[in-house]
Amino acid sequence: MFEVTEERFGEMISDALATIPPFLAGHMDNVAIFVEDTAEGGRLFGLYEGIPLTRRSGYGAGIVMPDKITLYRMTICDYCSTEEEVAAQVRTTLVHEVAHHFGISDPRLVELGW
Repeated sequence: MFEVTEERFGEMISDALATIPPFLAGHMDNVAIFVEDTAEGGRLFGLYEGIPLTRRSGYGAGIVMPDKITLYRMTICDYCSTEEEVAAQVRTTLVHEVAHHFGISDPRLVELGW
């Protein structure tokens, strides 16, 4: 286990977001990123909740709640032994959840090596 502060974890998320190619990042729409210590009832590193961009059509008028990506700080820290490992896992988890935002399924992510 290698614990990082909430502030440092947030910096790692910002650093990971900066590695997403601009042509993809520019298409992220109506999504918010949150940090919680652990997932309820599980050992998830991250969770995407929302409507993937590939399934959005005709949202219609009105306000739509943003999609939500949650990263679980303590679960990630429990898995890692160094700060570098935490940063790498944050990036991997964030990319995985952003992929869900773009409509990429878990089986396809496995095929792609994520």
